This record gives sequence, C-alpha cells and structure tokens, in this order.
Amino acid sequence: MADAAIQNDTLPATRKKPMFPIGDGLRGYLRTFRRERDIPVTYERLRGFTEAIPLVDADGKPTLWDTVIYDRTEMRALNEALKEVYALIKVDGDKSVVQHLYADRVDFCTFGNSMPFRIRIVNAYNDNQDYVYIKKADASRVYGLELEHLLSPNRLNFITRGNTLVEEHIAGIPGDIFITRWLQRPELSPVRVAKELVKFNERCFVQLLGDMRSYNFVFVVTPDFEDFQLKIRAMDFDQQSYNGRKNFYRPQFFKENAALVLFCTKQLHAETANQYQREEQTMMMQRAELAARRLGLLLAAMEGDPISPPEKVHQLRESLAEHYGRPEYRLCESMGALVRENLESIRRCVGRPALAELAPHLH
Repeated sequence: MADAAIQNDTLPATRKKPMFPIGDGLRGYLRTFRRERDIPVTYERLRGFTEAIPLVDADGKPTLWDTVIYDRTEMRALNEALKEVYALIKVDGDKSVVQHLYADRVDFCTFGNSMPFRIRIVNAYNDNQDYVYIKKADASRVYGLELEHLLSPNRLNFITRGNTLVEEHIAGIPGDIFITRWLQRPELSPVRVAKELVKFNERCFVQLLGDMRSYNFVFVVTPDFEDFQLKIRAMDFDQQSYNGRKNFYRPQFFKENAALVLFCTKQLHAETANQYQREEQTMMMQRAELAARRLGLLLAAMEGDPISPPEKVHQLRESLAEHYGRPEYRLCESMGALVRENLESIRRCVGRPALAELAPHLH
C-alpha cells in the first residue's frame, strides 16, 4: 500500500474545533449499549468551585491543571457522588465495594476542547490512587472513543448523560516524555518501537482519529520474559473526523513526533513497514467482523451526524479517493461514510469477506 513507510513532515497547528452536541442517533446508540447512564454528578455541577490553585509537578514546574476547591458542605456531598461515578466506570455501579474510597482531589484544565475535570480517587486502606475524568460531552469525542473501543486492541470505559461525559484514566507514559526520557534506553528494542508506531499510524488513519501529537498518546511498557513489549494508545479523541487534511490523521507527519519518526525510520525497511501495516489492517478487519452489528449501528449514526462541515468532508474524500485509488469515496457526504469507506478499502487489501454480508447495518 502507498506510503507504508514512515515519513517525516510537519503540519501547522490547528484552530480549536467546535463542540458538537450528542444527537438523537448517537444518543440512541449509547442507550442501546449502556453507555448512557444516570450519573450523580454533572459537568456543570463541577463548575461550581469557589477557588482554583495552580497545580505543579514533582519538580515544582507549573502544569496545565488547577486544583479546585468547593464549599465544605458541597465537597462532602461531591465525595459520595464521585465515588458513585467511579463505581459506574469500574464495577457497573456496585457501591458496596467502593465505600473505603474517597475523592482526594479535583483538578480542572482549561486547555483543549473538553476542559476536563480530573478526579483523584484514593483507597483509604492502602493509599492506591486512580483517576476518572468528567468532561463536556462532545459527539466527535464520543465517536472517537467508541471507534477506538471497537477497532483497536484497547477497551475503553466511558459513560454519558446529557452534556456530561465520564472517562476512565488511560495509563501510560505520555509520548513526549517517552521521546525525551525513554526512547534511547538500551533495554528497549528499537524495532518494537518502530513496529508499534507503524501500527498506531495505520489505526489512526483508518479510524480518522486526528491530531495525534506526542502529548496526545501514551506508551504502555510491559516487561516480558525476554524483552519489553510496547503498545501505543491514543488518549485524546477531540479531533475525531473533523479536519479535511489527509495527513492530519497520520501521526507520522506531526513535528512533535519528528524525533520518534526519525528514530523509527532507521529501524525498518519499507517491506517490513508494509508487513506491519498489513498486520494491523488484518487485525482491524477481524475486530470489525466480531463487532459488525455494533459497528454498523455506530457508523449509521455517524453518517447522519454533521460533525464536520461539508467542505472539509469533500476535501478529505478527494484525498482519500486518490490515496486508495477508489472513486467510491467521492460519493461520501459525511465523515461517517468516509470511515466506512476506509474499512472497505482495507477489507479489499486483506481479502476479508464483505462486512455487509455479516451485518447489513454496515452499509
């Protein structure tokens, strides 16, 4: 397939993407698969803090977060409600197993589209910490989360209610920190780093998940009996299927990833990169087949949702038609239709059975 080898280029910064409300089609999908639930805390309620204190890191440097403070009475009530939210994400709402937990801190970030709250949940018996995020519910982000859940090797827990979105924490080493502190470590296999970047690049491109700069994804490092295994996971889905530029959906083209891309291009021959790309395409199609009905319903909702202006859809469809050599793209009038056509393109590459035969909803 064209452009299989990792390349290096730059893309300019993008303007802030508008938020899109969750429409009836997506809302119905979320209810069907129990993503839409009663939530005891809304995003707007968390906005009622009385004070904000800048949060610094372990080295005393400022972060993008502020720790927020609530009225004492409100904080007591919030503690119980936030424990319920955590229970919904982790144990399907079973409050009996979270009584020993408490909300230790609430942080607020004004950077990015979702302006999230990050809640630190602590186990009173052993001080173990975990996090949950409460954000504005943006349809683009929800589509990105669900596509990642269905088509990537990663499972994602999130729930919605009205204009509130709750997400679990995605653990890992942020890409920018991995590049500066981990990339040259001798115990890591350079080829495995390169392999994962090729696969991650392909998933983002097929799913139309954009803006995967180094601070928007994490590396998961797992010790193995002979070496370390590496996985790359997206952790920011704000730029799902909005931009009209083809390379916006290819992490290899961002200047923030240049050091990583340069490192990886030294490790792989073009034939090997093609092999890893095809492996990921095959795995994506297998996942799509397993979730054919659910994926079909999601894409049906996405095709009817105006989450990107027509001019951006038309710009992207022309680029994809040329990239894959398939004029069928020029019939697409939505980002959802383009994702569906991407899946059809890789299906043809890997010789899988037509998804329409498995789930008529997909077409």
